[in-house]
Amino acid sequence: MIVRDAGSSWQIVYQTDHADLSADFARAWADTGPRHESLILGTERHDDGWAVWEQAPTIDAGGRPVTFIDVPIPIHIAFYRAAIAAATEDDPYAGMLVSMHGVGIYKQRFGTDPTLKESHEPDVQAVVEAFVVEQEAGWPARRAAVGAAEDESFADYFRLQLYDRLSLYFCMRDVETTGEAVELAGHRLESLAPWRVRMDPFPFRESPAGFELLRYVLPKRDWTRAGFRAELASTEPERTELSIEA
Repeated sequence: MIVRDAGSSWQIVYQTDHADLSADFARAWADTGPRHESLILGTERHDDGWAVWEQAPTIDAGGRPVTFIDVPIPIHIAFYRAAIAAATEDDPYAGMLVSMHGVGIYKQRFGTDPTLKESHEPDVQAVVEAFVVEQEAGWPARRAAVGAAEDESFADYFRLQLYDRLSLYFCMRDVETTGEAVELAGHRLESLAPWRVRMDPFPFRESPAGFELLRYVLPKRDWTRAGFRAELASTEPERTELSIEA
């Protein structure tokens, strides 16, 4: 799950809800490729593995809900393998895009996101490298099965990353404030009002483009692990309307 410190509260977004928002961006995108339906499915399924961990989320030693970047890597890789297999069963090309997404996490999104960590402790690095080698070895056959060229698959991979990062922008930043501008994968995002953003160049078919973020807002308190899980499970999600305009 994605956790943001919102001052007196925690904003929590489940990874699967974040992926749903990512897929909504893909559905509304104006410039699409020949396998866009598979790309939408891959985008929607790209974080399915996190649902395993999110059945029993936890808190750290300081009482903060544990966010996705702090989940141990071997655990993450184990459920990613399962998610890749499940997505492949529904759509082989979508499954390959989920595989590429999983590998890209450990390769700085293939050189486009230097904020991602490149190396880890030796025992963890060995697990990462085994996963990367295993997944990359299967890509040629996956491409051949659907008649996709390597450059086509990478074009779709980078589209998925843009949808993913745009969703993370809303999940991880304080978009309730105004005036902040950031650069994201060649696009400029400027917050105009709470949950209202200008995007340049504008990528969607219609302006403004409307979306919905499903989030949970929990007042900060001292929890036990069981208490946190119970409160999160009983909290109704807030359906927050997002607006992106040209």
